[in-house]
Amino acid sequence: MDKVLEILRQIDDGIDYEKEKALIDDRLLDSFGVITLVAELEEAFDITIEASEMTPANFNSAEAIQKMVDRLQES
Repeated sequence: MDKVLEILRQIDDGIDYEKEKALIDDRLLDSFGVITLVAELEEAFDITIEASEMTPANFNSAEAIQKMVDRLQES
């Protein structure tokens, strides 16, 4: 989780990612932020995030992002 939080803070350090549960729904991360996040996650965790994974459920919180990363690393 630390690496996910580090990546998120590089994108926007003004958001409390440990508490926020609606990053996408509340539009705290814009489309550029999401694209940057996806690229950073793919590089940091050696995963591929397909378009089908790019749903609010997978990106609304740091916890959801970590769960997606863990699942993609297993497959």
